[in-house]
Amino acid sequence: MPDQMGELNQKLDRLIAAMDRLAPAPPPPADFSLADCFVWDSAAGAMQPVHEVNRVEIGLIRGVDRVRDILVENTERFAQALPANNVLLWGARGMGKSSLVKSVHAMICTTAPSALKLVEIHREDIHDLPRILQTLRGETHRFILFCDDLSFDQDDTSYKSLKAALDGGVEGRPANVIFYATSNRRHLLPRDMIENERSTAINPSEAVEEKVSLSDRFGLWLGFHKCSQDDYLDMVSGYAAHFGLDIASDELRRDALEWATTRGARSGRVAWQYINDLAGRLKKQLPPAG
Repeated sequence: MPDQMGELNQKLDRLIAAMDRLAPAPPPPADFSLADCFVWDSAAGAMQPVHEVNRVEIGLIRGVDRVRDILVENTERFAQALPANNVLLWGARGMGKSSLVKSVHAMICTTAPSALKLVEIHREDIHDLPRILQTLRGETHRFILFCDDLSFDQDDTSYKSLKAALDGGVEGRPANVIFYATSNRRHLLPRDMIENERSTAINPSEAVEEKVSLSDRFGLWLGFHKCSQDDYLDMVSGYAAHFGLDIASDELRRDALEWATTRGARSGRVAWQYINDLAGRLKKQLPPAG
């Protein structure tokens, strides 16, 4: 019997060794000195540096002066290791929510190089948040965790992972991490999803409270509303002046309004799309915009 047990143990040891060789190697620790911006790669379980960030200068984001100043102040406090809030930027599409986050981060980095890192996490990888927070905990850098276009649909329970991550659980959210998210929905959930909870729950008010309380984890709610015609034209003229597009002001106004009419909307995104079209007609190169 002892010989049989010894032989069995040897076979188990060989099997374990073979499994270890087949298992993928753990990803190397993130080197946050490589860049100021990173994207979380869920498949690799690693931070991927981004050397060319898709963004615009903060001065080109028009019509949102008040929320811009609030976000800048909150981000500056966080970069200085002072108390700051998680931020939800919500509202109309194309009004520069994600562009503003990236531009504010770039502005902070010009005054305090490498002090603040921006880490983007995709909506479908929200379940990785506890793993990411554990990775960032104890790092000397400070991090903005950024999720663009965050929202949850019917039967999607990953919002519970976000709530737990924002609260931090027993350990608490790492002091060097803050969470910024953009969404078209103020409460991150569709209205029909909230109404469905109200109509089917034993205690409707508690069910709705459970869903809506997710957005309460964000200390700052910054609203972005549809822009007026004057705001839209201000965006267009600002872009045209910045990029040196040679066109008379009257023609620019008339052309830009016609463009917005054909699109059926006015926003920062529509203004940028018009400028791209105009620059193409004028044979002028433009950088990509976030």
